[in-house]
Amino acid sequence: MLIKVTDLQKIYSTGDISVTALDKVHINIEQGEFVAIMGPSGSGKSTFMNILGCLDRPTQGTYILSGEDVSNKSDDDLADIRNKYIGFIFQSFNLLPKLTALENVTLPLIYRGLSSNERLKKAKEALTSIGLGDRLHHLPSELSGGQQQRVAVARVLASNPPLILGDEPTGNLDTRSGAEVMSIFQSLNEAGISIVLVTHDEEVAQHTKRIIRFRDGLLQSDESVSQPLKAEIPKDKEAVNL
Repeated sequence: MLIKVTDLQKIYSTGDISVTALDKVHINIEQGEFVAIMGPSGSGKSTFMNILGCLDRPTQGTYILSGEDVSNKSDDDLADIRNKYIGFIFQSFNLLPKLTALENVTLPLIYRGLSSNERLKKAKEALTSIGLGDRLHHLPSELSGGQQQRVAVARVLASNPPLILGDEPTGNLDTRSGAEVMSIFQSLNEAGISIVLVTHDEEVAQHTKRIIRFRDGLLQSDESVSQPLKAEIPKDKEAVNL
């Protein structure tokens, strides 16, 4: 079991006002799953992802990640857990604008204690594996949106985490670029990497193998996708090359 949450509750308090963002949620996610998290704004899905990513702690309940209870860890311990287990991919790419693609991918590896040569080797391998071997020395401003998101994916791959968390990873991309990124996610999942995505896009969710829906802080539904869509890149001659 990769993820096990039990009686998970998160309450935000401001003065005399309390808001229950999550209310006694129970969810298990096995290693190797590909899961979409959906729900309207204010449903609790982002709070749930923040807890999964060890960016926040539950008010009550337990969160077991890879057999370890991380519910009440210190900030330093949570940072170590994120570094060891989790790769994040965001809608806004979060690339440093003055660093090249290679430097953006290399930077997080410093915290893994790798030598300079090891960092460069892993970063080059990751970028090459997703088709950016000829863009190593390009700045983010010199890359398309799809290419920037692939750099963000490569940054995660270089660290080889067992769990990838994506927050609307195709939200800022056109149809072609989004399909390219989803194709990469599907390939990574086929290789055994667990992926959990937050998305508002029903079509994106249908590319995963399981859809969990939240509403008003409650788990509304949890269903398998019987026939996941296969990501296909549109063959549009007018489309911008990735």
